[in-house]
Amino acid sequence: MPLTLRPQEPRTPGARAFLASGPKRLLIDGAWTETARTFETHDPATGVKLADLARAGQAEADLAVAAAASALGRSDWAGMTPAHRAALLWRIADIVEAHADELSELETLDQGKTLRTGRMGEIPAAIAQFRYYAGFATKILGTTIPTSIAHQPAGKQVFAYTRREPIGVVACITPWNSPLLMAAMKLAPALCAGCTVVLKPAEETSLTTLRLGELMIEAGLPHGVVNILTGFGHEVGAALTGHPDVAKVAFTGSTEVGRILIGAARGNLKKLTLELGGKSPAIVLPDADLSLAVPGIARGIFGNSGQVCVAGSRVYAHRSLHDALVNGLAAEANRLPLGHGLDPEAELGPLVSPAQAERVGAYVTEGVAQGAEVAAGGTGFAEAAAFYAPTVLTRTRPEMRLMREEIFGPVVAVTPFDEPEEAIALANDTEYGLAASVWTESLSSAHRMAAAMKAGTVWVNCHSYFSPELPKGGHKASGWGYENGAQGLENYLETKTVCMVV
Repeated sequence: MPLTLRPQEPRTPGARAFLASGPKRLLIDGAWTETARTFETHDPATGVKLADLARAGQAEADLAVAAAASALGRSDWAGMTPAHRAALLWRIADIVEAHADELSELETLDQGKTLRTGRMGEIPAAIAQFRYYAGFATKILGTTIPTSIAHQPAGKQVFAYTRREPIGVVACITPWNSPLLMAAMKLAPALCAGCTVVLKPAEETSLTTLRLGELMIEAGLPHGVVNILTGFGHEVGAALTGHPDVAKVAFTGSTEVGRILIGAARGNLKKLTLELGGKSPAIVLPDADLSLAVPGIARGIFGNSGQVCVAGSRVYAHRSLHDALVNGLAAEANRLPLGHGLDPEAELGPLVSPAQAERVGAYVTEGVAQGAEVAAGGTGFAEAAAFYAPTVLTRTRPEMRLMREEIFGPVVAVTPFDEPEEAIALANDTEYGLAASVWTESLSSAHRMAAAMKAGTVWVNCHSYFSPELPKGGHKASGWGYENGAQGLENYLETKTVCMVV
């Protein structure tokens, strides 16, 4: 896997102008606000500083939550008709689409992913979120309920119905692996429901979220409806999750932090949606089409340098094709050219930081010391600290830490099995349950295996396929609740029952 690190500059005028526009500020109540403290964000491929960002804390969290609470009851938002809210979401989608090239470059510079990944995959997926939930805005319905209440005053009737109302102020906390898409997955349904939002992007990758804030204002979003706070989780993130006026937290990130948020929500019994860690298995049955499975599994683990919550990091291959699969995955790993994400010849970019690359390497080093064998990769790059070679491991054991914990890097372990029941047991032997894939040409096997997998999503003959209408969430320690689809909208709505004598 050759690494060629050529200097790269953004090509779109919009990306260049945004980076040259000076320190980035907080969006609070429709105004861009400075802070006394700042921090830097860097291009992970080169280490070059991209921008200074405002560093929010408790005071800024209080201001943003107050702005969101005020906007929640203001007539320009609470009184907006469903049709107008739908039109606003569609305008946001249109303006993001018009700036897709610029946003893709900013995301690549800030996070490291290849421009192709952002421009062809994640930015269009973010746009689709706003359009999908624009369609729901006019379809948030209550119901009338025939009752069997015995006591009714003479000549009167009991009339009962439900109302669906926004849950209130929502704190949305997004991860660094897919910044704009993760923001859209929370913003679109929250705004559709009529909520107001305080959004905290990951400190490593805040640029596209800030640019989205500018675009939403341009689209006509009323002030205070969306507020954006950059900063660190232990400061502003903790301030938001513990805030008494925040009604709900929507979080995507690690299971470890998810457990902390559960504790923080106890004060006012905040509602929580948590998409947490994963250790997703792929089961390759003896009748699998390897011409489909090899590139599909490779994309499922090496895409975005393995920094994907559903990355297929554990592969269980039937013994009859284990060696062929390992050889195929190793060939895929070895051919992938690494480089700066803006380099059109690069198919893999860096990890989000040198620290993340070091963390990934530590898992591999420990596994090899315990007996794992490297079929491909297994190395970092002295000349570019944030890069790590796509890696294929064999001869791993279930008790190894690399088989139990989420690595969040381009590392896959391939294990042989003899019987389908053995594969299911190995695949389900984890605290996580986010996703899984099954590779087979048998329809019966596909249905049986999908039913047996303890995971929120099971793909058959594919991996990491997403769309706004497909519910996405985790079982076990992989999370609470689901995003996307009608279930994603439910996260942001309360039901009120009204019962009257008329």
